Amino acid sequence: MPTPAQLLENNRRWAESVARDDADFFPTLAAQQQPGFFWIGCADSRVPANQIVGLAPGEVFVHRNVANLVVHTDLNCLSALQYAVEVLQVGHVIVCGHYGCGGVCAAWEGARFGLIDNWLRHIEDVAERHMDVLRPLEPRHAQNRLCELNVIEQVRNVARTTIVQDAWGRGQELAIHGWIYALDDGRLRDLEVTVSALGEIDQRAQAAVRALSD
Repeated sequence: MPTPAQLLENNRRWAESVARDDADFFPTLAAQQQPGFFWIGCADSRVPANQIVGLAPGEVFVHRNVANLVVHTDLNCLSALQYAVEVLQVGHVIVCGHYGCGGVCAAWEGARFGLIDNWLRHIEDVAERHMDVLRPLEPRHAQNRLCELNVIEQVRNVARTTIVQDAWGRGQELAIHGWIYALDDGRLRDLEVTVSALGEIDQRAQAAVRALSD
């Protein structure tokens, strides 16, 4: 494992390399922030938003937390969402989960770790709502399906915030997407739950859930 000093050296070499290739890169980046995407992802260190979608710094605005949850009392997530939608005027919000998510697995197994159990209770609620889908599956498949269902539920939560609903109400073009990432091959999958208007929320979510069983 590298030391903090090595990380600083890595940064120096990276910054020098970028500046050699494009002398205007950092001055331009410092002058403005105009991303087209707001990414709500898991805090897992194996899912770096910019890298897995091939975007440079400044092209995606990122919020990450354990198990990529959008909780209506989480002012951290909601503040980032409001800034992305109202100030940065992003056109797309992407909720991205990943298979093998430790938070989802802990919620499914009923494991107890302390304070975080209260956070993971939101995933347990998702599982309880879809137990008819999850119960017949083998444990590993049930966990992966719950990762997918959790993304779909968080897309609904994003779309139901006053932030997004107000944006749609004033005619702002904004689409909410649900994706999932596979750690074993590095590929993203669209869960086909894109919502771009208030009246689509439940219909899109229900269709996406049905598609998982097809």
